[in-house]
Amino acid sequence: MYQIFRQIIKTGIRTEAAPQIDEAMRIEPQRLQQQILDVFGGALAIRFVDAGSCNGCELEIHAVNNAYYNLEGLGIRFVASPRHADMLLVTGPVSRHMAVALQRTYDATPDPKLVVSIGDCACNGGLFGESYASCGSVSNVIPVDVAVQGCPPAPTAIMQGILTAISAREFFADPADECNPARRVCNIRQASDS
Repeated sequence: MYQIFRQIIKTGIRTEAAPQIDEAMRIEPQRLQQQILDVFGGALAIRFVDAGSCNGCELEIHAVNNAYYNLEGLGIRFVASPRHADMLLVTGPVSRHMAVALQRTYDATPDPKLVVSIGDCACNGGLFGESYASCGSVSNVIPVDVAVQGCPPAPTAIMQGILTAISAREFFADPADECNPARRVCNIRQASDS
């Protein structure tokens, strides 16, 4: 213990300089809040649906709700009923038992609705694929607007997927095309750590 204290006294305080404040980061949340207000007329309400996942993606979605990422501070909140939702956030390969429930949830969500599939399993079936017990990807059951890939995707990739869906709704919203079943799918890939 004495050697540790001696080393601390000998070395002194060594710290990095504090990072410079980026004013653009303060303006970005205000711009996102305004964009959500413009597109949805209020807060964005998300209904989360687990269609048969391993809960890896759910842990990352819970991380998006913590104080570090502050999703609710941007005007985005999770709701318990699809009737109150503007967006469905779906994880996991759709099991045969959940296919009807997912379709009913989609039908109960009022138009205009957005669908974001989270994780490799929801995007392409993952290692489960299509089998006697699995329908595979979410797009095999309901139309998907944005697919966020990764196993599991990072919270920043999930937030990017949600914000991409909002942007896509704003830029591609055509009143004459509202009932068109053809959806635009945007793939978001997680940046590799290497």
